[in-house]
Amino acid sequence: MKIINEDLASLKKLVQTKTQQLTDQNVVTAVQRIITNVIENGDTALKDYGQQFDGVAVDQFKLDQATIDAAYDNLDPDVKAALLLAKRNITSFHEKEKATGFVDAEQPGVLRGQKFLPLNRVGLYVPGGTAAYPSTILMSALPAKIAGVNEVVMVTPPQTDGINPAVLAAAKIAGVDAVYQVGGAQAIAALAYGTESIPQVDKIIGPGNVFVATAKKQVFGQVAIDMVAGPSEIGIIADDSANPRELAADLLSQAEHDKLVRPILITNSAKLAQAVSDNVDSQLKVLPRTEIATASVTNKGFIAVVDQVEDMFDLMNTVAPEHLEIQLPNPTQYLNLIKNAGSVFLGRYASEPLGDYVAGPNHILPTSGTARFSSPLGVYDFVKRTSFVQYTKTALQKEAQAITTLARVEGLEGHARAIESRFDTYYD
Repeated sequence: MKIINEDLASLKKLVQTKTQQLTDQNVVTAVQRIITNVIENGDTALKDYGQQFDGVAVDQFKLDQATIDAAYDNLDPDVKAALLLAKRNITSFHEKEKATGFVDAEQPGVLRGQKFLPLNRVGLYVPGGTAAYPSTILMSALPAKIAGVNEVVMVTPPQTDGINPAVLAAAKIAGVDAVYQVGGAQAIAALAYGTESIPQVDKIIGPGNVFVATAKKQVFGQVAIDMVAGPSEIGIIADDSANPRELAADLLSQAEHDKLVRPILITNSAKLAQAVSDNVDSQLKVLPRTEIATASVTNKGFIAVVDQVEDMFDLMNTVAPEHLEIQLPNPTQYLNLIKNAGSVFLGRYASEPLGDYVAGPNHILPTSGTARFSSPLGVYDFVKRTSFVQYTKTALQKEAQAITTLARVEGLEGHARAIESRFDTYYD
């Protein structure tokens, strides 16, 4: 793993270099056609695409409850126990995110306030085959249920041998209300516009391939979406008190996801930097997903050596990593130095995979440096805010002139007359 010794300004310039996100016009055009076809032909289009793309003839999209129950009942006990533990921790964490709104009656004759309303129906996209992650189903559906969403529906590509039992069991554990066998851009279109079998939703969440991501972009506005996910990052801040073997393992835990993942270590110890680099090289040789992880480490990863602890955090805030580990003594004392990060892991025993599975905070996080302005998925993503106001006649009279003045400045005479009609002046 390459080690970089440069001044702070040069390092900042390096980490600010973004991965260029090129738009494949062929994909854009293909997705547009798919969405239009689903809008016009509904279930017929979905069946055709299921046969064309997945090689599966689907007669009934909605999976029967008996199949889901059987997957749960027959699941390996250790897997079931792990999923139930994850559910407990995810639920206990996200319960604390619930908002209650407010009422303001401080001004005489004026009542103002805000209330939170859950979305009615949310669609969860789950990739098929080896890319199916039961833990992500829990991270997606549980906050929605805690928020009070009335119905959570899940779509996933049909499989010749049936849908992954762990996926179905996770759906049952998370309280998913219905599972539909449909995948790809056509599934996103079905969720956004509805078909004879699949209900229209208010928001679509979940990862997918380039066709799914492109479809989510195209239906945004018709429905809400969670995010357009890009390459992930793991950033580690460490000094010479950290264990280089553990740091290398943590870097590779993310590098094995995707060739575009950025594994980054920032340290003030040249000795640690070399030891971690050596450990990464040796561990890559025995990692099952070595091809993916090697590409990530070689093309996107690096170790930066700086002088001061403050510089370590300054540089990492520029990275704005999806995952950030603080491997320093007494790590909580540095929380105030963290400005941009999706999720933070404090100390030796808070390795990043802890957050992927059982700790409780959500693992659906802002990627590609978007932690500068975005937040992890949470209960607040499944509610909308509605404000309300009530004035007495006396209270409105006190502010009427200001309202009519501003309305006429903006050339909106009807606005002004709507206020004046409550008092002495009325326009027929």
